[in-house]
Amino acid sequence: MTDYAHSDHASKSRAEKARRLAAYIWDRGITGAELLDMPAATLRKLARAAATNPPSTGETWTNAAQLLDEKDTWAANHPNHPAAQRNHTDEKLLWVKPPITPW
Repeated sequence: MTDYAHSDHASKSRAEKARRLAAYIWDRGITGAELLDMPAATLRKLARAAATNPPSTGETWTNAAQLLDEKDTWAANHPNHPAAQRNHTDEKLLWVKPPITPW
């Protein structure tokens, strides 16, 4: 029996899903490190918000985080390019909670 999880088609599907997730997440101003620090329940909600089925492996999330880092670097080098503009950074607070400062 063929192992679908390690086939070329599965790898391509994971890469495409990572690109879809990264596009949605980057537009909200979430970094790769912030993405990898999120709990599994939040990641599932984030995937659903991106109109994508939640990935079944951490590999897809790791690939998405790498894509976010690459896009951040590219956007820093091309700040005036239309693709370097984030349009939904106000939604970041829905996903990444700022640390609470003690009294």
